[in-house]
Amino acid sequence: MTTCILTDPRYQSHTDPHHVERAERLQAIQEAVQASGLSEELLTLTARAASTEELVAVHTRDYLDSIRRFGEQGGGYIDPDTYVTPHSWEAATWAAGGVVQVVEAVASGTCQNGFALVRPPGHHATAHRAMGFCLINNVAVAARYALNALGLERVAVVDYDVHHGNGTQDIFYQDPQVLYCSTHASPFYPGTGRMEEIGRDEGRGATLNIPLPSGVGDDGYQRIFEHALIPALRRWQPQLILVSAGYDAHWADPIGPMVLSVTGYARLTHMLYELAAEVCQGRLVLVLEGGYHLSALGACVVASLRVLCGNPPEPAGDPLGPITAPEPGINDIITALQRHPLLV
Repeated sequence: MTTCILTDPRYQSHTDPHHVERAERLQAIQEAVQASGLSEELLTLTARAASTEELVAVHTRDYLDSIRRFGEQGGGYIDPDTYVTPHSWEAATWAAGGVVQVVEAVASGTCQNGFALVRPPGHHATAHRAMGFCLINNVAVAARYALNALGLERVAVVDYDVHHGNGTQDIFYQDPQVLYCSTHASPFYPGTGRMEEIGRDEGRGATLNIPLPSGVGDDGYQRIFEHALIPALRRWQPQLILVSAGYDAHWADPIGPMVLSVTGYARLTHMLYELAAEVCQGRLVLVLEGGYHLSALGACVVASLRVLCGNPPEPAGDPLGPITAPEPGINDIITALQRHPLLV
């Protein structure tokens, strides 16, 4: 079994040192991976830029042109959260292309699974709008590439970032070939992701939203995966699973209100790893999204990589430890989820 990893120096050229989503995030991850001793077990892939054809399969041409021109003119803030620098267009297009490279390697059998360590993140970017730190929807570009260029018929996207991936949902909301599943804090930015949002027209039933109250941690997330998300994926039978791997649901994160631990994240990844082995020949690709506490971010990525390499999640490997406060009850949420078309 081979696990591949991909990153590129261009991803760090998009940065604002005063913003929580900055180049130091990847630096912290790279240092943690190097210190872990995992590097010798990983196949390192080389990134490339996404082609215009790959980008316009997801985003409108006018939107892409506007982002590129804004950067060429010096950049600035598109909204209070989202910035563009003169280097952002290159970073964003190479980030999307990097995820495509990992998907291609996994689909071809070059590696069993992989992790695309890219930025800027992407899951809030819609077809025609940048928001939530995101410019190009990396996961959506890769999912569409898997369908259009690699001939897959069913792709699943699992999003365990603390924020709902409204952009990914919007892009595939009417698409019967892409199952989008999201666990997220609610109410919280961006305010989307209600349980009733299940897709539309041909895509009805291909969206599974799991909004959770603040304070849910390892136990609650594991129950949600066991009783809803994993059964839905099993029913869907995807040929590839993409994960919007956001680590801002960790208890130490300065933005998120959830209390997952490093071990909790590793367990969720392990459940997806086992499901991928069952339904899609192990084809599992993680794509970096959020996570803004640098030590927690590095530890979570290393823990996820250990799982991808075939190791079980180990509580002793959590350098930050868990939160011991009681979690809010989620029995009503689990009961309500059983009415989803994929779970009835």
